[in-house]
Amino acid sequence: MSKSLTEERKRDYAQQMKYLVDERYPDAIKISVIHDQLNTHVPASLYKAFEPHEAKRILDKLEFHYTPKHGSWLNMAEIELSVLARQCLERRIPDQETLKQEVAAWQLRRNQGNHSVDWQFTTADARIKQSATLSLNSRLTE
Repeated sequence: MSKSLTEERKRDYAQQMKYLVDERYPDAIKISVIHDQLNTHVPASLYKAFEPHEAKRILDKLEFHYTPKHGSWLNMAEIELSVLARQCLERRIPDQETLKQEVAAWQLRRNQGNHSVDWQFTTADARIKQSATLSLNSRLTE
């Protein structure tokens, strides 16, 4: 992903957090935000998009909860959406009504087939990945 696209996504994320605080839940004392580990979903994104006092004002009303990096329901939802895109949406669909019908038919077939996500990332895999990351980090700091 290009640096400019990443920066744009960070600004979009910051704008969404501002929207939550100022427009969607202006009377809330704290807003719980649950999201994945995407590199744009960090408090620093607000400091890139807004003046420091504005970023702090927004962040003071937010409470972040991150899903696990591997094995989360969000990963599974992303996998299902990818399957939907490949199996149903890789063609031009003329209007919204046809889209609704196509997705409903796909969903019915998918549910009747009792498809599930075959999650293959194990604790052992996580340890191997963590070990490799720690090894790389130690070489970079030497």
